[in-house]
Amino acid sequence: MTDTPSPPKRPRPRLDAINRPFWTGGAEGKLYITHCGDCGQYTHPPKEFCRHCQSENVSPKAMVGTGTVDTYTINYQPWMPGLPVPFIIARVRLDDAPEVILTTNVVNCPVDAIEFDDPVRVTFDEQDGIFFPVFEKVA
Repeated sequence: MTDTPSPPKRPRPRLDAINRPFWTGGAEGKLYITHCGDCGQYTHPPKEFCRHCQSENVSPKAMVGTGTVDTYTINYQPWMPGLPVPFIIARVRLDDAPEVILTTNVVNCPVDAIEFDDPVRVTFDEQDGIFFPVFEKVA
């Protein structure tokens, strides 16, 4: 009997007060994106001010967590030991903040089953208290 190797660890982001909700919101099952209380726009990656109006009146806002695949590529390069290939790298446009596009992975999906504009929903890959937002296709 052979042991199945555990998936490789993703590089750990450096947490700070501004980005912590994005990286830890998955513990609550929520995807947080920085929202401006003055102009109503979203900023990602998280910043301490709005990239649209420069206001400092920003805070994390829970998103619905659904979106569409804007574009994608299939990666065949094993960048780290134990990294299973191939895998899908995608840009996901969020439904409730279409100006926000996350570069992420689509998981639990055969690489030949992904298409442009596929609907997806967030799920989280938890590693050592960091909840990496990844997406699954919606049936």
